[in-house]
Amino acid sequence: MEEEMNAIKENGTWELVEPPPSCRPISLKWVYKVKRDERGEVARDKARRVARGFVQRKGVDFSEVARMESVRLLLALAATWGWNVHHMDMKSAFLNEDLKEEVYVKQPPGYVVNGQEHRVIHLRKA
Repeated sequence: MEEEMNAIKENGTWELVEPPPSCRPISLKWVYKVKRDERGEVARDKARRVARGFVQRKGVDFSEVARMESVRLLLALAATWGWNVHHMDMKSAFLNEDLKEEVYVKQPPGYVVNGQEHRVIHLRKA
């Protein structure tokens, strides 16, 4: 969790602000995953914060991404036509794109700033 929070601070991903009158902050939760090496052995534990997206509104709070069916179709075409397929993992990739929308989230559990519990996080990047 510390690695995730440090990446957020280094990238200027968010700022703590007074909530605007029309603010509906999205709550966050921690998701944990075990990363394994090529032999299947535990390489490290990974934690990331995710927005509880079920409270978001399409076109207002988020934009759609590729559907899994579309990704599967492209992979099937690649297999059929012998295309090369490459995969990459970008560490903290979601922290690099500037947001066009105004998105506010609640301070994450365990990282609420003392004396500023009422404030919300204004996301600058996603």
